[in-house]
Amino acid sequence: MAKFLNTSATNYFLEELIKAARERLIIISPFLKFNDRIRELLQDKDRMKIDVRIVYGKSELAPHEINWLRSLPFVRTSFCQNLHAKCYLNERSAIITSMNLYDFSQVSNNEMGVFVDREQEADLYRETYEEAQRLIRVSEEVRLAAEKVEQPKDEVREPVAESADARDFEKLTTSRLAKALGLRSGELGDKLLSAGLVERDGEHLKLTAKGKAAGGEFRVSGKFGPYFLWPADLHL
Repeated sequence: MAKFLNTSATNYFLEELIKAARERLIIISPFLKFNDRIRELLQDKDRMKIDVRIVYGKSELAPHEINWLRSLPFVRTSFCQNLHAKCYLNERSAIITSMNLYDFSQVSNNEMGVFVDREQEADLYRETYEEAQRLIRVSEEVRLAAEKVEQPKDEVREPVAESADARDFEKLTTSRLAKALGLRSGELGDKLLSAGLVERDGEHLKLTAKGKAAGGEFRVSGKFGPYFLWPADLHL
């Protein structure tokens, strides 16, 4: 039977859920922000080589926190537009709750949630897991522009809003360019790689000299994180 959780119970069961993960861990939270305890738990899962997927709607990480997160090879992040769901799963249980990830351990807040055990509530767990997987799938299409890029070391910039520079109006983000070309973002990403405009740097992508010459730019948005800009008439 599903278990009702109040604020303190949500904190307790969430920590236990993360610690108990042995195969996978899925974290769905609108705001990407960690306290010290969450960072410690995620580092432990990474050392154990547990597959961790984090789906978020807005990043509130400082630059050094982004660098820390990228240092964890088994922790992957995806941006999901209009995300408001809060859900946490491992291979044996799930928590659906009002609590954002950054609220963890903030016992002064008033939260509610439901704990689902896979063995006792197989159908409810399956439906929760399937919806989490759907969110991961739809998030993949915007990862290239919003998350999966590495800031080149020779091009350090202060984060700026996506529309702060007048030159941006002449260029499109990767996802918008893909839409204009009638492609999926992943398909355009493959074309950019094949054309040598971007290259892989570990799990991320970075702009090449050829990409810069073609008019590509690397930017960082305080809301969405790092992304690329391309000329609207880019030829591949």
